[in-house]
Amino acid sequence: MNPEVKPDFEEFVKVIRGQKEPERVHLVELGVDGEVVRAVMETALGREWVPNTDGTRTEHMRQHVEFYAAMGYDFAPGWGAFENLPHFKERKAADTAQLGRGERHWVEEGGGIIKNWEDFERVKWDHIRPTFHSLEEMGAVLPDGMKLVVGATVFEMILERFLGYQDLFILSVDDPALVEAVFDAWGRKVYDFYSEAVRHPAVGAIFHADDLGFKTATLMSPEFLREHFFPWLKKYAALAHEQGKTFWYHCCGNVLEVMDDLIDDVEIDAFHSFQDVIIPISSFLDRYGDRVAGLGGADMDNLGRMDEGDVRRYVRGILDDCMPGRFALGSGNTVANYIPVRNYLAMIDEARRWSG
Repeated sequence: MNPEVKPDFEEFVKVIRGQKEPERVHLVELGVDGEVVRAVMETALGREWVPNTDGTRTEHMRQHVEFYAAMGYDFAPGWGAFENLPHFKERKAADTAQLGRGERHWVEEGGGIIKNWEDFERVKWDHIRPTFHSLEEMGAVLPDGMKLVVGATVFEMILERFLGYQDLFILSVDDPALVEAVFDAWGRKVYDFYSEAVRHPAVGAIFHADDLGFKTATLMSPEFLREHFFPWLKKYAALAHEQGKTFWYHCCGNVLEVMDDLIDDVEIDAFHSFQDVIIPISSFLDRYGDRVAGLGGADMDNLGRMDEGDVRRYVRGILDDCMPGRFALGSGNTVANYIPVRNYLAMIDEARRWSG
């Protein structure tokens, strides 16, 4: 790692906004799995790993910030947490990744906890409240020049937890009023989180995450998204902009049909999550780069399957195409625990080596 790289979130934001050309390759991740963080901390960085338990939580949060600073990021990601959430359905399976955590948890696709109005009323919505313990703990140990970015989910939480895939699809036709009520109820909870978090001096941006698509299209129709989801997304972007901060949007899948909505109506400042089979980040920037920044871009399939030499050549190609520009390098999604650590480190190293 290059100890001379100091975090400079203000410069990062100027690059994102297109106010200046980058002088170096800035890095971005929605997240890095804890198993990868541990491996890097203990090997590449030669530091002790602190697990996240009740007695070590504060130290673990400090370590979380330390990792992102040491790797050369200008920010550390944080997630919205909520008290008194209901118990959701969940499936479990063995985690077979090389750095596996024993079990991997999956959502129950068939249906969530809400199937009718009685189920909706049974949820104690008034008791669900955002918490800010992690934000406070991480904010207290940020090095100079570094910020936190905070995120939460709305569409995915409803799709995977409250209603479930199949029931959302069915109820959107059979009982659209119920679907609207769920979006309004949970959308408001996320709004409450963002409205307080974005005012915190340690927070530099909102990095909202909601996957809307699959390989060829959006999961729900563009009309459905415009009616139920984009109005909330627009409110969150407005909260960030009112505080002079930026709004980044992570979204997996093919959402090109609604990209103009996201840029022009929602007013996102940056878009994240790229698969080469849908649109490579270089092609995205060719099409939209004068209107929005592109974040990440290193396809997860390539990071997971290529050997280190091929990863380096692949990443250099991305940098040649995207630098300088409204761009920051990272994985196309997150650094999951099935990504070889050597490939993750190779991506970071190529960013450090880039000289234009």
